[in-house]
Amino acid sequence: MVRHLGISNQALHKQLANLLASGVIEKTGRAPRVFYSISKASKVEIKTDALVSDMEKFVNANYLYITPDGRKLSGTEGFIFWCGRHKLPIVKTAHEYVRTLEPYLKLRKNNLLDGTKKIANTFDKLWLDKLYYLDFYSIERFGKTKLGQLVLYAKQSQDRKIIAELIAEVMPKISVLAENGGYDAVGFVPPSIKREVQLMKELERSSNFNLPILKIEKIATPIRVPQKSLSKLEDRIENARATFVVTDKNHYKKVLLIDDAVGSGATLNELAAKIKGRGIAKKVDSLALVGSLKGFDVISEV
Repeated sequence: MVRHLGISNQALHKQLANLLASGVIEKTGRAPRVFYSISKASKVEIKTDALVSDMEKFVNANYLYITPDGRKLSGTEGFIFWCGRHKLPIVKTAHEYVRTLEPYLKLRKNNLLDGTKKIANTFDKLWLDKLYYLDFYSIERFGKTKLGQLVLYAKQSQDRKIIAELIAEVMPKISVLAENGGYDAVGFVPPSIKREVQLMKELERSSNFNLPILKIEKIATPIRVPQKSLSKLEDRIENARATFVVTDKNHYKKVLLIDDAVGSGATLNELAAKIKGRGIAKKVDSLALVGSLKGFDVISEV
């Protein structure tokens, strides 16, 4: 392109940046192997043709779409792209999105969702005192939430950039609960799938609660059986009971367990049983980045 246009390399990259910002072209890959192509999603004049102001703000605050070819499209850009893929009218679908999501948002108190009733209705013996979520993993029709998308792709891609974005999104909210909830220790649930970059390890390294970290270990079995691969509740309970060990020798009044996603809640409930059974703590609360308020549920992707 430099040869064809007769401009400098620096001038070319400046023009490419302008075209990217205006949505005329899109970029795939990472330096030094970066590919540019004409944008698949035509740029829509948001305020006049697509979404009215208040609705635009709502979509920008809550929507995220990650395309099948790995592009992260936030807010109205992602929503318009998603509508285009499904041949849906933008304004009407945006109204439906607001009506679908708003009732879920109203369930939040102090930026937290209370999932305690979910697990109380799931297990015969509840060891956890409280279960909180930062957000739902997915909602009907529109699929994964913004945080649900970030959790899924942070774990699957092991991309440090996405993990850093996720941590920046959740850590302030986690810190508020950890520092103001009366806890004297925090525990991070160890990952059950071997990955080069572990989301939970990165989350633990980024924490700065001035609280002791509860020592929890995942036992390496001859064949690793991830929780997400088990569809029966009793199998999930057995897996958690047999493969997680709390090795901490200290004693606390109240601890907070942190996990990335909660499907059934079996892991957190069994860890609470071990903590209380060994007299490590009298009260055990838990916080998941994402989860469901249904009864027994399986989030097999995460």
